[in-house]
Amino acid sequence: MIELKVEALSREAFAPFGEVIEASEAVQHFTINAGSTERYHDLAGLDAGPAGRLIVSIFRGQPRALPFTVSMMERHPLASQAFVPLSNRPYLVVVAPPGAAPTAQDLRCFLASGQQGVNYATGTWHHPLLAIDAVSDFLVLDRAGEGPNCDEVVLEPTVCIPADR
Repeated sequence: MIELKVEALSREAFAPFGEVIEASEAVQHFTINAGSTERYHDLAGLDAGPAGRLIVSIFRGQPRALPFTVSMMERHPLASQAFVPLSNRPYLVVVAPPGAAPTAQDLRCFLASGQQGVNYATGTWHHPLLAIDAVSDFLVLDRAGEGPNCDEVVLEPTVCIPADR
């Protein structure tokens, strides 16, 4: 079994897969509301796809025990999908580039802080929600509309996320 290295989530490292959603000095931001609010502006290119509409949901993720075996991946070929943590807890993000079904060697694993969200670009392969440590809530922005928008593949061989992250 292949062991995945867990990397810290950063805008640069995650760029091939989508955008990191976070309030940081690296993004455009400015003061609004008579000086009472700092707006971190246009953080992700949300894509509802053809004949789709953006919807807002809350996903409540059960914690995954580490080490964890990654045996499948999914993608949304018609639209992007964004996850923004609401519980201020770290979580894991496993991704592979858009295109053909990924192999174990294509996968990357990121540790996201409780203040970092991710927007998976249309067609990006990713593992379903990987909450760790405790039950965690996420605000999810994704597509509703006609047509199949979730492809799944089984990984052979499987990949392991180690306990020491």
